Amino acid sequence: MPTAIAVTSADLALPPQDERTMPAVVLAGLDRHPLDHALTELHAVIEQYGHVVVVCSAATPEPVVRRLHTLRSLLESDRVALFRPELPPLGVAVLARQLRQLASCDLGPGVLACAGRLLAHYIHAGAVLGSVARLDRVPVGLKAHAKSWLPGSQFAVLAHPEPQLVKVAPDATLKGPEFPTWMLLAKGQLPGEWATGLGTAWQVQGVRETGLPAESRAWWGTGRMVEFCAHLDDLSVLYQLVASVRQSRCHWCGLDVIGDRCVFCSAVPPVHEPPAPRALEPRTPA
Repeated sequence: MPTAIAVTSADLALPPQDERTMPAVVLAGLDRHPLDHALTELHAVIEQYGHVVVVCSAATPEPVVRRLHTLRSLLESDRVALFRPELPPLGVAVLARQLRQLASCDLGPGVLACAGRLLAHYIHAGAVLGSVARLDRVPVGLKAHAKSWLPGSQFAVLAHPEPQLVKVAPDATLKGPEFPTWMLLAKGQLPGEWATGLGTAWQVQGVRETGLPAESRAWWGTGRMVEFCAHLDDLSVLYQLVASVRQSRCHWCGLDVIGDRCVFCSAVPPVHEPPAPRALEPRTPA
């Protein structure tokens, strides 16, 4: 059975990319519902899918994150993985959809969960901001802080994979991906013309729009923004990236994994190094 990919709010469940994209499991209101209600909900998902990968952002409210850890502990289950990548909310939504695409393939739950860490490297996520005064997730110089108080100032910020910040101007740009991508835009309280032009500069294959995630305001420190994310969207490319990585078996939970850590149990697979050559003993000729 396919592994479930869950998100903590409906606006992180992007529309399917293709007919093979699995639907997202939305675990909304975890901190508002009674504990027994949330426990029953998550248990039902585990029973239906076998394994669950919950993807949430760094801006997900802490009560929700604590509730997820509580539920996992009460269920005493290593079939629930909590994955919180260092991506802005729109990037998290894109990554969750990529995992939903891969969930229809012949990948085990451990490999699928670990694939999120691999695919995050290929996501270019940022925003055009009306102010960087409250931005604390990307380094902001004193000069940019001062300029952010000037009326009409806008800044283009790339948060991942490599932090960048420039003042928006006709000739300003950000370093983008060196491989074919699509761009997703989520407009807040700013027009999206500059971000669309950035997509042209990055030679993206196309630009799509979606709603702005509710967590974006907290992550970026302002609602005057347009969030953007350049990403891979072809399932065959995503699958090839994941399938090309050597798999190993987690010594703790027994799942096949890729990378240096199992996302389900957080165990680090042992490194199997070949034994050192044995020294030859000197012998006297017979």
